[in-house]
Amino acid sequence: MSNLRKFTLVPEQDGPGWLLREDESGTQIHRFDNKEDATAGGALESVLPDGRGSVKIQKEDGTYGEERTFPRSADPARSPG
Repeated sequence: MSNLRKFTLVPEQDGPGWLLREDESGTQIHRFDNKEDATAGGALESVLPDGRGSVKIQKEDGTYGEERTFPRSADPARSPG
């Protein structure tokens, strides 16, 4: 797998929005009004630098629900667990 940048989509602490942050720097990349807008087809990929990266999507309770890889072709065919 190529060395993709890693991001996390998290709920705002004091609001209804969702924030996409780069894991390494903690920099906010984009703010979405709600989780549905963030996870709608193509929304995450369109705001990623170069349209590439691995995004972990957090649930409102702080646990992780899923991970998405962009572009899809960069997703490993097999992964442990």
